[in-house]
Amino acid sequence: MASMDTNKENVPKRSREFFVIDSAGIRSKLSYAALLDHFQASLPSATELVRCPHRQQFSIDSSSTLLLMPSWPSTSVFPYLGVKIVTSFPQNSARNLPGINASYLLFDSAIGRPLSCIDGTEMTLWRTSCVSALAARKLAREDAGVLVMVGAGALATHLIRAHLTVRPSLKKVFIWNRTAEKAISLVKKLQEEVNGVQFVHGASLGDIIGEGDVVSCATSSEVPVVEGQKLKNGVHLDLVGSFTPSMKECDDEAIARGRVFVDCEAAFAEAGELVGAFDRGVISPGDVVATLPELIKGEKIGRSCSDQITVFKSVGSAVVDLLAAQLIYESHL
Repeated sequence: MASMDTNKENVPKRSREFFVIDSAGIRSKLSYAALLDHFQASLPSATELVRCPHRQQFSIDSSSTLLLMPSWPSTSVFPYLGVKIVTSFPQNSARNLPGINASYLLFDSAIGRPLSCIDGTEMTLWRTSCVSALAARKLAREDAGVLVMVGAGALATHLIRAHLTVRPSLKKVFIWNRTAEKAISLVKKLQEEVNGVQFVHGASLGDIIGEGDVVSCATSSEVPVVEGQKLKNGVHLDLVGSFTPSMKECDDEAIARGRVFVDCEAAFAEAGELVGAFDRGVISPGDVVATLPELIKGEKIGRSCSDQITVFKSVGSAVVDLLAAQLIYESHL
């Protein structure tokens, strides 16, 4: 397994060949278990060593956007630097085309030589789901039996599979989506692909949300879809979808009832659930218990009792992009 090792003898050799790694190439080499272990081993040191400026956003026209997310090490020991380039074209939905597309360019940090161009859209699905699952490894109850998946988009399958990897005790998965046909289709797909787990379409989120030992949300909602009063004691709530202050997937009560954790400090300014809760005095930034690297290092305590509600909010970072690109690239050497 690759890691951010500061011992020069352990720095991997880079190929002279330039690799173009598409989505099929990622899926053929990568596993959730490997990426989870890589993040757990490397994320704490990477957070300290890798420099990541705020993402740069440029308006192409009234609706289309170009985003750049670079990262590079502050020490020459770590052998990679990279940048993720993302385009957002919301009007593509009317053309039956993806609205978000991304590519990741990986370079040799010692000499600046390009090493690989990686399908950034596929890579983001893997890294996002594994960040959530790594948090669940630290925060969800070990005997968690039921997962409620809120949303049935491209990320849902990855989130479900990643959570099943860290909590094999999960034997029942409810899937809810505003467009029921999407949820039903995903249920059928996973029933055919995953053994030993019951997949069920949840027609009413209000009716199934209280069943979840883990509730994972991946929507673009700007109004809360998860009501805190309906969450049962002991649940772990995973919030993935929002990445701007105007977006939110749960209400204030869910935040108030939970012990809150984040993937990185950017969530304080970007996550609508937290920004709104801070503004309304529901909680303060000081009430957020820890970042994911702090949890991994054991600097802060995660779940402290079985009936405690834990909340994990992720917005994504260039650090995990670089680490994911590292593992994907090295798996092709």
